Formats: sequence, C-alpha cells, structure tokens
Amino acid sequence: MISTESWADARRLWDFHQMHHEPRPCSVAVGLGSHDLGVADTAVDLYKRGMAPLIVFTGATSRTTRERMPRGEAVHYRERALELGVPSSDVLVEPNARNTGENICFSRALLEESGVDVSSVLLISKPYEERRAYATARKLWPGVEIVSASTPMTFDDYVDSIGDARLVLDMLVGALQRLRIYPEQGFMVSQPVPDDVAAAYERLCNAGFTSRLLPGAVQADRRVGP
Repeated sequence: MISTESWADARRLWDFHQMHHEPRPCSVAVGLGSHDLGVADTAVDLYKRGMAPLIVFTGATSRTTRERMPRGEAVHYRERALELGVPSSDVLVEPNARNTGENICFSRALLEESGVDVSSVLLISKPYEERRAYATARKLWPGVEIVSASTPMTFDDYVDSIGDARLVLDMLVGALQRLRIYPEQGFMVSQPVPDDVAAAYERLCNAGFTSRLLPGAVQADRRVGP
C-alpha cells in the first residue's frame, strides 16, 4: 500500500522531471530508445506537425527490451514510424546506443556523417526522463538548442499505462538520483534540485522506493544531499 504522502512526493518528482518546454520547429527530432513505443508515436506526431523534417531513432536492446524488441529499440521505433506514414527517407536509425550518453553521442555522429546541419534538437524521451535527457544532451552536444518533449500525459495516466505503481515510483527516484550524482562524473550538466523536490526524494528513499538506485552511488548521493 502506497501512502498518501508517497503519492504526493512522487507527483512532485514527476513534475520536476519534465522540462515543460513548448514544442517548436527544430533541425531534427531524436527519439531515445526504451521499452515505450509512445516515444516513436510522439516523434511521428511532432514530425507531422512540422516540428522536424527528419527523425533519428537511437537505441540497441537492453534487459527490459530484448524480448519485446528483438531487432533493437531504434529499429522497432522506425518500423512504427513507417507504419504511421513517415517516409523511410525521413527516418534514420542509430542501433548501437545502450545508455543516454551513447544515445546523444551516436546520434550526433550519425547526423554529422549524413551531412545534416543541426542547430536545434527536439529530444523525445519517456516523460520522467525529460530532464535527464536534456541535461545529458547539454553536456555532450554543446552549441545546439535542446527542446525536450515526451508523450503528453498525467502522472495517473502514466501509472495506469505501466500497470505497476511501485515500479513507477522506483523509476522516478532512480532518475532523480542520477540527476544528483552524474554531473560530478561528467555525464551531464548540473540541474539544481529545489529543496522540496530533494526532500520528497529523501522521503521516498526512506519509504523503500529504491530498486532503481545505483547501489554503489548511494553514499555519493548522500554527500550531495538536499
């Protein structure tokens, strides 16, 4: 049973993890691979709305996607986009990335190799990964404007779509931990965490929502502190 306080804390993290950017036309849309085909659907919607003339899907497979997407996340995303009517010439695939940093670096390299001039990127992720993706791109792709996007949905709708409320809270906590410790490791730019968000994170950790924490990094995270 998840307490009322934990639900409120999770909503606070959910809101913080989203960048609340207004979609606007960019040089390219980059869809970050995951288990969530909604990323591909959102990329296609934005493409059809004229927000980007080209889509890059990036991602290999992971433990959680190996069975569902055996040909690789980016490949399955591309197949979805073609099913939805996007011309194959407007979809590039980067099939090797296994983490967010590689998603950014490998997509950047692919676009450079393809001769695409990039001044702005519409970066599409899962809703609770917006801020992490944005901070990573700012670090690894300097000099371009990053506009964050994800499938528009409420926290309650997202929990319903996953079907496992506890897992969602664990994922929100894990994503926040990485925002706190990865800047020191050079993986992303720093994103100041408001005191109320940091306090909510600590309460959720103390309540046991810790399955997505990086165990070896917990002490470093405590040193960052709220």
